[in-house]
Amino acid sequence: METKSEIRSAIEELSVLTKAQPDVNLDLAHIPTKPFLHVCTLVLQVLDKIGPTMAVLRQDIHQNIQRLEILCESDPTKYSNLIEMLKKEESEGNARKGSSCSKAFLWLTRSMDFTVALLQRLVKEPGQNMEQAVQESYNVTLKPRHGWISSAAFKVALKLVPDNKTFISLLMTKDQNHDSLKEDMQTLISLLVPLLEQIHSILRFYRLDRLKSS
Repeated sequence: METKSEIRSAIEELSVLTKAQPDVNLDLAHIPTKPFLHVCTLVLQVLDKIGPTMAVLRQDIHQNIQRLEILCESDPTKYSNLIEMLKKEESEGNARKGSSCSKAFLWLTRSMDFTVALLQRLVKEPGQNMEQAVQESYNVTLKPRHGWISSAAFKVALKLVPDNKTFISLLMTKDQNHDSLKEDMQTLISLLVPLLEQIHSILRFYRLDRLKSS
């Protein structure tokens, strides 16, 4: 039986997600909550392959997934669409405060931006130095939104990044070779990019896009 990698599982889940076509009216947009959170969990498993370096980011992603899951479970029918969570907190005036679900959604999206940037670099330059690839991906996605504390923590953790060959071998299943992994990575990127573009439009609509961490 074929062993399914995290990347292939994410591709399958994204194929379901992308069927929810973007609505021109962002107020009527629909992002299915459970498939989105499942993709985030699979992305988390990909980041796990980088090792201790991603510990801080991993913890954030896990907590943000849990936050959205708890609200979803409180009213599964209503919150089957993530946008309903944004509307609720926007109407209550809590969207940009503390540990809101809106902020959890924002940071999950940014974590996936980082993952896409990293995969794009590894597809374009398979032999690229892993530490450099992680650093450059961080610089263009998370760093502009991170404060001093988060940036300092990441800088320390960067020294623990595995080499490129180790990371790639961890991503591959037993039945895969480098070419099929590259193909899977390209497919994942092609599905994630338009979804993330749609989500960023929604985040701008709800004025969440400029929030930063400490």
